[in-house]
Amino acid sequence: MPRSVHSKQEATSASSNPEGGFMKRAAISIIAALTAGTAQAQTVDNGMPVQAVQATAEPQVYLPAGTEIPLKMTQTVTTKGDSWKEGDQFNLVVAADVRLGDYIVIPQGTKAVGRITWLTSRGAFGKSGKMDIELEYLQLGNRRVNIDGTYRQEGNGATLATVGGVIAAGVFAGFITGRSGEIPQGRELMATLESNLPVALPKGATIAPAPVQAVAVQPVQSTPVTTGEPEQGQE
Repeated sequence: MPRSVHSKQEATSASSNPEGGFMKRAAISIIAALTAGTAQAQTVDNGMPVQAVQATAEPQVYLPAGTEIPLKMTQTVTTKGDSWKEGDQFNLVVAADVRLGDYIVIPQGTKAVGRITWLTSRGAFGKSGKMDIELEYLQLGNRRVNIDGTYRQEGNGATLATVGGVIAAGVFAGFITGRSGEIPQGRELMATLESNLPVALPKGATIAPAPVQAVAVQPVQSTPVTTGEPEQGQE
């Protein structure tokens, strides 16, 4: 049969059955939509929020303010000559590890810095050189940690040195003896931590509390009580 005849019959069939043609086109559209949706679902996040879980807070631990820090001079500071003047800084190092429990917080050898806050050279009439120094901070890694510690150095001819008194020159002060107007290299000084220093312990680590010192209780001795009444047989 010629092709023109087949084409004519197909056209006649489509025109005589319009519902069949519509259903066929609808089915094709549905299949195409489902295929596109599946592909999109494979490549696009569903957008649902992630449920956050609250982490257990780590306990905050501090090296408390007032902790003593032993320091050692790495330079000699003196009132002799013109080598030192007011405002000059000098260097020290931490003389021993500073610990919190079993953990080293400030290691031995940590750099510290002090400053001369007042200085007078040796004068006439037997007056000796004097100076006040202040311990300022530790260089702990990339952080400066403020410390306290103020001292006065007086020479051998000073009246207060012969008396042996302590000169209060700040919050934490002491009197340094030695050669005239000089704090020698190697001299040990005590500083204190100015404020609480936060400490990051290893995960899960704890600091055992310091044991409480028990004090023995002395027994209370009873004392006989007298009423002041006369004994029997006495008037």
